[in-house]
Order: sequence, then structure tokens, then C-alpha cells
Amino acid sequence: MYEVTADNRLRRLIIVGDRVLIKPKSPTDRTNSGLYLPPTVTEKEQVQSGYVIKVGPGYPIPSASEDEPWKETEEKLKYMPLQAKEGDIAIYLQRNAIDLEYDGEKYVIVPQGSILMLDRSEDLFE
Repeated sequence: MYEVTADNRLRRLIIVGDRVLIKPKSPTDRTNSGLYLPPTVTEKEQVQSGYVIKVGPGYPIPSASEDEPWKETEEKLKYMPLQAKEGDIAIYLQRNAIDLEYDGEKYVIVPQGSILMLDRSEDLFE
């Protein structure tokens, strides 16, 4: 349902650095007591949740080459991977999220530091 497949455009997206692409869950429009809330109230809540769609490569790590510092070498960039994985449910801070619309769907891009908790289930998309 929300996964990256060969026939959709999400496969072509490249997420940069320590950022995570999240498909927000549709918020509940009713309180526990049964009152209906307008969409503007539920969209601006401080903490939101959603499905992790794509993950950036992580934090870049500088390479420490001990081999002849004057010699020019092709620099291979290494990354420290992120904790978030595709398919997780992420609970994140809305104030650090960047809202965007891609291919008619609403997504948010969130830095790894704004993710408070991850729920990793094997049968998430079933």
C-alpha cells in the first residue's frame, strides 16, 4: 500500500543525508468523548505518526586515510546508517517536519533527530 515498488515513482526518489521520508497516518478526527475535530487542529499537533517510506544514507563520516597525505586519491564517502528502516512506523515532532506533496500524495521529510520512536513490525503492510 505505501511501499516502494518498481512501478511507482517513489523508487526514483533519493533522500539525502540523515532525512527520512514519511507518509503521515490519517489522524483521528474525533476525541475520546466523541467530539469531531476540524482537520486544522489534528494536522498541527506537536507529535505525529506515519509510515517510513524511504531513508537517507545517514550521517557522513570523514575518511581517515593514513596513506601518504600528499597523494591524491579518490575519496570514498562513508555513512553511519540511520536507525529508521523502510516499513517502520515513526512517531516524530511535527515542528521539524517539512510538508510536501508528491505524485498526489502527502508526505513529510523529517530529520532523524526529530524521530522520537520507531515501531518495527514484520506484517506492517499486510
